[in-house]
Amino acid sequence: MNYPKRDHQLHHRADRGFTLVEMLLVLVILSTLAAVIYPNMAKHGLRARITATKTQMQVLRTALSQFEMDNDHYPQGRNGLLELVQRPRDAKNWRGPYLEKKVVPKDAWGRDFIYESPGKHSPESYDIVSLRPDGVEASEDDIASWQPDN
Repeated sequence: MNYPKRDHQLHHRADRGFTLVEMLLVLVILSTLAAVIYPNMAKHGLRARITATKTQMQVLRTALSQFEMDNDHYPQGRNGLLELVQRPRDAKNWRGPYLEKKVVPKDAWGRDFIYESPGKHSPESYDIVSLRPDGVEASEDDIASWQPDN
């Protein structure tokens, strides 16, 4: 009849839960894993946003080329991208909207692209710039249409 007493002792031990040392050990392990994994994930996240922004920029370039073929000029001024989805007053051959969703896309950081035509860097056409997360124009991390890899 010693068996019930033993089961009671085991059951009592299981009710205690984790010791402070066990909890601290789990926290140390989770913190170490987070410290190793997070920087790698952040790098991949940034790379994915850059790629998505370059892809959006290419979609805009294609739409701008179609607009230019129909109208013999690129949309003018800083708000010219709106002319890809809204018929400009002076357009005679506008066959838009030139963007599939009828909305001018934003970059991967949720910012509007900066468009200028004629461009400072491409005076015969246009400049398109994404300011990336810093939001500062003309900083070294901008993604721009005149850069060789865009």
